[in-house]
Amino acid sequence: MPTDTAPPAGSISASDPELRRQLVDLMTKGQAHATFEQAIENLPSNLRGQRPAGLPHSQWELLEHLRIAQRDILDFSRNPNYEEKKWPDDYWPKSPEPPSDAAWEQSVTAFRNDLQAMCDLIVDPTTDLYAKIPHGDGQTVLREALLVADHNAYHVGQIVLARQLLGAWR
Repeated sequence: MPTDTAPPAGSISASDPELRRQLVDLMTKGQAHATFEQAIENLPSNLRGQRPAGLPHSQWELLEHLRIAQRDILDFSRNPNYEEKKWPDDYWPKSPEPPSDAAWEQSVTAFRNDLQAMCDLIVDPTTDLYAKIPHGDGQTVLREALLVADHNAYHVGQIVLARQLLGAWR
């Protein structure tokens, strides 16, 4: 029986720095879509609370949902005392309008900080991307990273569409 536990040549290991870099790029770079930064750049404050005709959410609702959901995934990924939120009530703001420009900026900053924290978790070589999260039911940090990337891309696309319909996209 071989004693070498190294993965076969060409396979991906949980400590693979290239996999980690690709995951971070997936979450932070546009690649095939607009980034969060591009989507919110120069958005006029008077449009942040408007729901475009035919769309169910304002820019504020989308931003807050992105922030809340991303924070929830981050918390689940690293907090052994994680408490599940109630869907959908705990994932969406109560109002389509931000309470203030400061609230908008705080939400943007919190989103950026949590995205950075998720990236830090991924690039940390002590994070086993494939290990099951002990308080979960089969999820791994890899799965949660992919979930953040997918969820963020989906709702960033909605922000771009809403901006287009409001006449505020490039």
